[in-house]
Amino acid sequence: QILYIFTKKRRMVKFNRSVAFLVATLCSAQAFAPVRTGSQSARVVTSLPAADVAESPLAPLTVWGEEIDDIRATQEKYKAAKKPDFAPTLSAKELKIAGDKDAQLQYFKDNAFEIKTKMVENGAVILRDFDLMKEQDGFVQFYETIGMKTCLDPLHSVSARPTVDGTKGSPVYEAVNKESRKNFFIGMHNEFVGTRAPRAAAFVCFKAAEEGGEFLIGDGRAIFRDMRQDLIEKLYSRQIRYSVMELPFFGWLDSVPGMMVDPLKGAIKGLASAAINAKVDFSVDLQWGEGGYDNVKMLQARAPSQPPIVTHPVTGDPTWFCNVHSHSSKLRKDREDVYGAERFEDGASQINKSDMFYGDDGSITDEDLEHMDEITMKNVQFVKMTEGDVVLLDNYKCMHGRNVFDGTRKHGVAWFEGWGGESEMKAKYQN
Repeated sequence: QILYIFTKKRRMVKFNRSVAFLVATLCSAQAFAPVRTGSQSARVVTSLPAADVAESPLAPLTVWGEEIDDIRATQEKYKAAKKPDFAPTLSAKELKIAGDKDAQLQYFKDNAFEIKTKMVENGAVILRDFDLMKEQDGFVQFYETIGMKTCLDPLHSVSARPTVDGTKGSPVYEAVNKESRKNFFIGMHNEFVGTRAPRAAAFVCFKAAEEGGEFLIGDGRAIFRDMRQDLIEKLYSRQIRYSVMELPFFGWLDSVPGMMVDPLKGAIKGLASAAINAKVDFSVDLQWGEGGYDNVKMLQARAPSQPPIVTHPVTGDPTWFCNVHSHSSKLRKDREDVYGAERFEDGASQINKSDMFYGDDGSITDEDLEHMDEITMKNVQFVKMTEGDVVLLDNYKCMHGRNVFDGTRKHGVAWFEGWGGESEMKAKYQN
């Protein structure tokens, strides 16, 4: 039934459209995809032809590591230590195997453990001038040969990222190539959604944009080292939490008689909470807010609090694991002054708006946000990739992002739950 309410002017207002749109958006495949909850080893069956059916693992549960007892002393110790190397380059030309796919494949077979060790110790490895990875089949050969273990896109629990070849179940996803997003500077972030984060990733260029579109990488260890000490202490003690979506459909509540507002807000919040928590495998807390991007009443969905610095699962290094650069609405709005406004073109994209707060829901000052932006960008490398280039990165040590672009861009990404030889690496560092 359509529910009507009387405004103070005795005019009748239909609000079923807002609620219906809310429910349809939350329940659509664009907004969320069903996910199985449970252990880290849960698997999902892809809908491929019968002969090719394979089980794909979900992205693994995030490894937060042990709590750091004295974050100030840890940072001081890290500042005094030798600055670690970050993102070395391997060039097929320098290795004298350019143009020879068989030789390149043999190189990856012979040096698989060394390449993965470079990724873990240095945060990332940039591979250039390899013909093998210019096509998707060769790219898959590369990461399978060095022993990387694929998992589903971490967004699987909340959305459906398209694949490069358009095949459902393909392990190679698009890396934000849409023309509608070309003027959107993707801020630096580690890939994780809710409780899940891939251990590593490989980003590949199949076609470079005519202008811009650089892949951005940043050393989380360096960002932790360079951040203002009082801010590190404050963030770590209070923790952080993200607003993972906004539901900006409730401006009509301003026209509702006062006695009706609270009951309606309670009913809407309950409906939205049930719809969201039925679709995702992490707890979501809905809060009413004023303003938002369009200065209207909105429901904001906030994820659980978490630490902004973690200890690396293999090496134990303290590393910045905080997506403020991509998630802060203030920093994104600042970038709009440079690159133009974001384009939100459909219902699902309207709700995919984020922000960041302290773990106790306190707001972070503009001064502190600007400092985090400055330190992050200080440690960012702009990697101009050409066809066949790959950046193999450790998702805990290396943040990533993407510059704005013009033209046609075709980059892909494969996510990994781990790799062969990881236990040997752990044993090395634990000893």
